Amino acid sequence: MREDIWKYISAVLILLLAVSSVAVVLLYMQNSELKSYPSNASPVVVETSLNATCNETAYKLQIDELQRQLEFLKAQLREENMPEGNTTIAIVPIFGLIDDYTALQVIPVLRGIAKNDSIGGVVLWIESPGGYVAPVREIYSTVRKLDLIKPVVAYTGGMAASGGYYIAVGAEKIIADPLAEVGSIGVIYVHYDLQKNYEMNGVKVDVFKTGPYKDMGAEWRGLTDEERKMIAESIDTHFQAFLQAVSTGRGMPLNETRKYATGQTWFAMNVTGSLVDETGDLDYAIKVLSETLNISKPRVVIYKGERSSDFGIFGSTALLLDPRYVSAYIKG
Repeated sequence: MREDIWKYISAVLILLLAVSSVAVVLLYMQNSELKSYPSNASPVVVETSLNATCNETAYKLQIDELQRQLEFLKAQLREENMPEGNTTIAIVPIFGLIDDYTALQVIPVLRGIAKNDSIGGVVLWIESPGGYVAPVREIYSTVRKLDLIKPVVAYTGGMAASGGYYIAVGAEKIIADPLAEVGSIGVIYVHYDLQKNYEMNGVKVDVFKTGPYKDMGAEWRGLTDEERKMIAESIDTHFQAFLQAVSTGRGMPLNETRKYATGQTWFAMNVTGSLVDETGDLDYAIKVLSETLNISKPRVVIYKGERSSDFGIFGSTALLLDPRYVSAYIKG
């Protein structure tokens, strides 16, 4: 990297923060308006104040302007990092369920590629139903940063669902096999309540805690109504972050993004132009990236894929995981 590249990176990160902040405000405004509607009421005409409409329009215009500036700085970064001579395309696999081990394997690879002057871009090969929230978000953040410097194309041949899709939207484009399953936009929380099981087996649990919520989510008791509300708010926060990531990555308005946020998956051929850019195989994904780099015969290197051998949901936790896969990985 050239010495002056860090001024571009700093500017890009500041713009990203600004875009995210404005988008969160806009999302909060829209959610507040939706929550104010009575759930069991007949359709009514809602009058929106002129001031509220003007504020929303101003936020949208601000996001649009920040996005244009971001694209300009991204172009500057990529020009600074364009390899000279023979260009290599790296294929980085993310296979299986995503946990801390996955992040530990994938993130150093992506960070190393960012510093490798011979690599022009990355095909992120995702075959995953998702996983834990934290590692998914860490990998997504790393993909977004890499895409600022070098173009990233996400590809799936079978499934990029929930956390897998979350990571994919960090790429510049998403290519998928026509019958690959994509989407499952949503968050699921798994809680063990083994209190009755403990009682039936004569197990008594004594808990010494420093606060009323210190054992919230523990398997030896159920949740109180207040704790259920707290967990619901926490899950909704993760969900709004997921919505914002998809909206930003796919260039879709938030209201449009919500239409796909039902937790279900779609065949890629049915959501081309929205959740995915184009359908095709791995070679086509390489071709798309080659065209982005304006090269005809790249050298292709496939990194060795690693996956956790003992993925298991051992306790109460929030997941970015397709619901169909949850029960098989619950372990007591």
